[in-house]
Amino acid sequence: MRRRKKPLIWLGMLLMALLVGCTSQGPGEKTGAPEEAAASMKDELILAVGGEPETGFDPTTGWGRYGSPLFQSTLLKRDSELKIGYDLATGYELNGDGTVWTVKLRRDAKFSDGKQVTSADVQYTFEAAGKSGSAIDLGNLKSIETPDAYTVKFTLKEPQSTFVQMLVATGIVPKHAHGKDYASKPIGSGPYKLVQWDKGQQAIVETNPDYYGSKPYFRKLTFLFLNEDAAYAAAKAGKVDMSYIPAAFSKQPVAGMRLETAHSVDNRGIMFPYVKAGGKTKDGYPVGNDVTAELSIRKAINLALDRKAIVQGVLEGHGTPAYTVNDGLPWFNPEAVIPDADMDGAKKLLEADGWQDTDGDGVREKGALKAQFSLLYPASDVTRQSLAIAAADMLKPLGIQVKAEGKSWDELEKLMHANPVMFGWGSHDPLEMYNVYSAKYQGVEYYNPGYYSNDTVEDYMNKALRAASEKEAIEFWKKAQWDGKTGLSAKGDAPWAWMVNIDHLYLVRDGLDIGKQPIHPHGHGWPVTDNIEEWRWTK
Repeated sequence: MRRRKKPLIWLGMLLMALLVGCTSQGPGEKTGAPEEAAASMKDELILAVGGEPETGFDPTTGWGRYGSPLFQSTLLKRDSELKIGYDLATGYELNGDGTVWTVKLRRDAKFSDGKQVTSADVQYTFEAAGKSGSAIDLGNLKSIETPDAYTVKFTLKEPQSTFVQMLVATGIVPKHAHGKDYASKPIGSGPYKLVQWDKGQQAIVETNPDYYGSKPYFRKLTFLFLNEDAAYAAAKAGKVDMSYIPAAFSKQPVAGMRLETAHSVDNRGIMFPYVKAGGKTKDGYPVGNDVTAELSIRKAINLALDRKAIVQGVLEGHGTPAYTVNDGLPWFNPEAVIPDADMDGAKKLLEADGWQDTDGDGVREKGALKAQFSLLYPASDVTRQSLAIAAADMLKPLGIQVKAEGKSWDELEKLMHANPVMFGWGSHDPLEMYNVYSAKYQGVEYYNPGYYSNDTVEDYMNKALRAASEKEAIEFWKKAQWDGKTGLSAKGDAPWAWMVNIDHLYLVRDGLDIGKQPIHPHGHGWPVTDNIEEWRWTK
């Protein structure tokens, strides 16, 4: 789950859509017909595939963690099958106990200002990232040494299998040019360099002539910062080569464009307060909910939800049922999957635990406790609203009364520890499972707002973290989900009711090949550019 930028008001959306056609920097100026502009420029693309990065393009503060950093290179990278390969690195070794990672660098990499990339830059990048206080957690990093200009030695306090993801996701910045304005004027060794950023409107990038990898097919890319509705309008008007769109527009054909679908682990689900009411956060916000603290309630809700129907009804078929925070990834445990739409099983489970509708009002009770609660969602997110309403409708026949309520993000921060919330996550990093479910993160930002804990699960996750490699850790990540007796999945403690993984949808100009897309992480938009070097015209 990542807090989204507040949406543009409708007037702003209209102005932005108009800007696509009238900006003096727009590539469409070269032709008299805007509808033909994007397609006519074979070495340029106009893209509306993501919102504007709130904090700019600095990897040390989080840029590029959910998709390619574009302007910067990383030490390692994942391919379309999520297998790890090399980028700036030519190889790496682990010592016997998994605490020392020695990385060898290629010698032909240069930053876009012509300066050589060396181990000093890698050292500086990770030290700066560790001090930034951002989402990059380097608390386990003990030291970074540079035995020579092309060798970096990372020493960890303890073995950490997920450290490999830090090498995959952290773009390297130049030590000599990482100043206070770097986020708006990035210099890197990636395939492209930023040449113009009109904040609130667009970013224009061109190929980096010093890039060591395969030269991208497209010399120039213009990224328009439009929300999904405005991006669709731009595609319909023939002003862009590619745009991301919501599922609601997927069945409306656009001349000269095709619909591309990228499967994702961009999930949505209901987070349940796991403990009983009565607690307070350090800021005085309420913690706990007596209804959702009941295991039978959480399990029954998971059984009653018809995920396939939700995919069809809310997502227009563009998604998949979700059962964990990491469906389809290498560390996903398929044994954690539960039956869908088992209303009879859900009713029997509640009745066996003493939940009855004794007064005939359609809502079950257990003693003085009524099976009812509010399900909160970000008021700015139409998809989450629809999912919350669908869940409420499905749970009504079960005898659980749910009121779907939209709230601002500021309100959610105060209410999320005591009320179920429609949240979303999804990452190529197994560490996200730990962050979402670990007792260590109870009440820490958005990570574990329900205060879930299970000592057995915690032990499995710690063993996964302390494994020497990602491969060795997978067994423990899977057991944390379900080991046959307990786990963090719906088969076990059911602290979440995961509902759907949302497909990422794009309208793509006919003839534009965007390569083989890997399963996308959270965040519709920028992740599609992860393989930008493979994109090309086929006609």
